[in-house]
Amino acid sequence: MQQFHEISLTVNGTTVTRRVEARTHLADFLREELGLTGTHLGCEQGSCGACTVRIDGAIARSCLMLAVQAAGRRVDTIEGLADSGTLAALQQAFHERNALQCGYCTAGMLIAAQELVETQPQATREQIREFLSGNYCRCTGYHAIVDAVEAVCRSTTLPAPPAGEELGESGRSAGSRSK
Repeated sequence: MQQFHEISLTVNGTTVTRRVEARTHLADFLREELGLTGTHLGCEQGSCGACTVRIDGAIARSCLMLAVQAAGRRVDTIEGLADSGTLAALQQAFHERNALQCGYCTAGMLIAAQELVETQPQATREQIREFLSGNYCRCTGYHAIVDAVEAVCRSTTLPAPPAGEELGESGRSAGSRSK
């Protein structure tokens, strides 16, 4: 017997209400119900990072969370973050340094890299590698990805955060970012 629940959550700034099967994963909900296909499913065990999203400002694996668990919460996907300041700088750096190949991991990698840049703007190459170690890329060998993230970390002219986000003491976004 299938159980359905009506849920409401905010996805990329828009409140959505849907009736979902209790066992539907958040990643499947985002892709199939809302058409937000930037969130990819890779391992479906939380190991690869392709399904990385932000939930209430913190990065999370959407393949490990049921859609009903996201009720009442704020979910941001790559589609909703695409024009934000730090992410725009990362996208440019990824492009300039050929830090993407097939693109399958790119959305999750960018969301994780954004978290790193905003919380550890002085990160070393080793810290960048460690932070991104939960995001797999089978194409690039990571060197170009680390180069791109390092370039943004070293940049002194990061774009301003989106309207409504406050700046912390470091001049970076002070949103609730945690790993």
